[in-house]
Amino acid sequence: MAKAKQTAYNDQSITKLKGKDRVRLRPAVIFGSDGLEGCQHSFFEILANSVDEARAGYGSEITVIAYRDLSIRVEDNGRGVPLGYNEKEGCYNWELIYCELYAGGKYENNSEGSAYDYSLGLNGLGACATQYSSEFMQVASYKDGKVFEIDFKGGDPAGELRERPQGKGDRRSGTTVYWRPDIKVFNDIRIPQEFFVSTMRRQAIVNAGVRFVLKLEKENGEFEESVHFYANGIADYITELTGEEAMTAPVLWKMETMGRDREDKPDYKLRAEIAFCTSKTVSASEYYHNSSYLELGGSPDKAVRSAFTFAVDKYLRATGKYSKNEAKIAYQDIEDCLVIIINSASTETSYENQTKKAINNVFITKALTEYIKQQLEIYFAENPAAADLIGAQVLLNKRSRETAESNRLSLKKKLAASSMDITNRVEKFIACQSKDPEIRELYIVEGDSAAGACKQGRDATFQAIIPVRGKTLNCMKSNYARIFESKIIVDLLRVIGCGVELHEKVKTDMPPFDFNALRWSKIIICTDADEDGFQIRTLLLTLFYRLLPTLIERQKVFIAESPLFEITTKDKTYFAYNENEKAEILAKLGNTKYTLQRSKGLGENEADMMWHTTMNPATRRLIAVVPADAEETLRMFDVLMGDALQERKKFIVDNGHRYIKDADF
Repeated sequence: MAKAKQTAYNDQSITKLKGKDRVRLRPAVIFGSDGLEGCQHSFFEILANSVDEARAGYGSEITVIAYRDLSIRVEDNGRGVPLGYNEKEGCYNWELIYCELYAGGKYENNSEGSAYDYSLGLNGLGACATQYSSEFMQVASYKDGKVFEIDFKGGDPAGELRERPQGKGDRRSGTTVYWRPDIKVFNDIRIPQEFFVSTMRRQAIVNAGVRFVLKLEKENGEFEESVHFYANGIADYITELTGEEAMTAPVLWKMETMGRDREDKPDYKLRAEIAFCTSKTVSASEYYHNSSYLELGGSPDKAVRSAFTFAVDKYLRATGKYSKNEAKIAYQDIEDCLVIIINSASTETSYENQTKKAINNVFITKALTEYIKQQLEIYFAENPAAADLIGAQVLLNKRSRETAESNRLSLKKKLAASSMDITNRVEKFIACQSKDPEIRELYIVEGDSAAGACKQGRDATFQAIIPVRGKTLNCMKSNYARIFESKIIVDLLRVIGCGVELHEKVKTDMPPFDFNALRWSKIIICTDADEDGFQIRTLLLTLFYRLLPTLIERQKVFIAESPLFEITTKDKTYFAYNENEKAEILAKLGNTKYTLQRSKGLGENEADMMWHTTMNPATRRLIAVVPADAEETLRMFDVLMGDALQERKKFIVDNGHRYIKDADF
């Protein structure tokens, strides 16, 4: 055996990425993805710097312009980013901010005199990483009556720092960053307009009093402008969410404290706004920290779950709301009617990663938990009517959940029990040995003779067989009562095992549909390749279409192709599934002697042939039944097999000639 070529692995094999390549070649490390999600996060990194300025009290308006050429502009009226020479570091600040990872002005935000207390940007990565991953970037800083400008291209500086005085009538302060994400770095840079809208809206919610202006360039070159502004932040937002659907009036709490995550760590500051109410129709839990939307929650989510479950359970017990021996509530019973928004900020933050979708500060979890517990206890005592409404709704949610779970377990038990004795209850069903629904296959075959041939040719480990005797009922043309009087259909549904999908109330012993109760990885319709076989196949498909459409949608139903021709030579038998394949095989055989015959019915096939052509996963041909166009499928089923007589007549007139060959009249 030839040996694989050896590649030297020695001291010279280790390399490191330098400069812009640290981001351009591995953007997912910084942005969490090299696709659209990562590109979106690169935009947020620039926006975050403007937000930090506003949160520090500098600037009250942030503008984002999204152009049709996929370039982006972010403008603020903060203090202006310092780009000049840094004596302490011995280089220009534009180099530190836009060309150096882990460089920034927010590392000391837990110290007295820091430029930023509660900052969204902490790691000194965002501005540099976004510059590195851009096709171009232009930065303009308006500061001290001057304009400082620096340009970048492909992650490198494209010139020197430029400085000029501002015009007398145009004195302003702030920063403008204009750039286009690089398609060479990200797989997709087409940030949807909806993302810009949702991001600006969320920033407005948690930055009370700051105007967020969004301008989206349209096809005609004009800009569609929207302004996002919440004068009272989350207090206005929770009212917007619930409107007149609130069961209890919104409550706003504010806290500020200090603590540490570990005994050997320094204290840091934490402040939070917590707004909540309850509703029978609306439920929402949204968490923001240092202005970043915590999609995955983390510390505040843990605190809410723990505190609300503890406080509501304590209230229910104290007021005797539980029934005798009733189990305690779970958080999901509260969550179903809870609307809560938390807007927190801290001078030390442990994000799970650079994408800032969750925080895991131990102190924040503990502080929020204790504060919410205390406030809820006071709230329940001071608002007995609201407390009674909340308690009653939570118990209703709990008991509804328990009833639904009990019904689900009962159904699961019923289905499991029926699966154990199904071999005895369904006539002529041929079971397989495996109990694993992930590998088991069910063959629905045409008649007893085909069932016998399939039984001999199958792999009994995982392939089961059920014959259908004659033509099944037309399920598109029959009502449910008649359908469930059909023993063939009921037996088939019992073997399949996942119940039935009904769209009206029907008296039947069949359980409701439960996809998780399906006993088979594949359900394979196997009929002869003749007119009767095609009609039986169509009738079976109408059964699935009407009673078990989800199995078609999830591609669990297949058709086994049967060969049309057997071509036998001295040494080998070939199978052709259509006229073209027959011609190709005969052409390859050339002058070799052969016999050609049309394939026999399934019941006449030898076991080896049955295995090779129909049942062996390596050589068989299966056609997946897919809902290519549900409306068109339904229409054709109705035309061909339903009550649409006029449409069927027209279809026959228009298409009948395609199915008549050399007929004698």
